[in-house]
Amino acid sequence: MARRTSAKDQVSAYDKALGLLARREHSARELKAKLARRGLDAGESDAALEKLKAKDYQSDDRFGEMLVRSRIEGGYGPRWILAELRTHGIDEASARALLDDAAVDWPAQVRRQLRRRYGGKGATTLAERAKRATFLLRRGFDAATVQSITRAEGLDESTDESD
Repeated sequence: MARRTSAKDQVSAYDKALGLLARREHSARELKAKLARRGLDAGESDAALEKLKAKDYQSDDRFGEMLVRSRIEGGYGPRWILAELRTHGIDEASARALLDDAAVDWPAQVRRQLRRRYGGKGATTLAERAKRATFLLRRGFDAATVQSITRAEGLDESTDESD
């Protein structure tokens, strides 16, 4: 027996978006895409997003701050974070401002990633140093920082700092 859909069963774009925001922060672009995938009307979705922004339930700035903190804690570098912010519809200037506001010591982050991945032991060969540099570059750290840390003499001593 087929179930009839009533008006009560229909969820509005606003209610669906609010439910998504109750779980975690979302960018406006992300919310719009999720609502579209659920088959909700684009016009209704746009109006719902405007209403959520007006009530400060949805904020791209707040989403960006959350994403930056999360990725820094996850061991990602500034290039990775900027690229991810752009995929969420955060413009370049806002993304750079969010990273600047985070006031991260990137060389310390690089050392922390090396310690997590390699246990604080210095690279003994050129090939090992290149492997570590490649790992850090893939994580989104800039080449100058990676080069200065991986080439540093006494890497063993510099990674003994406590977190």
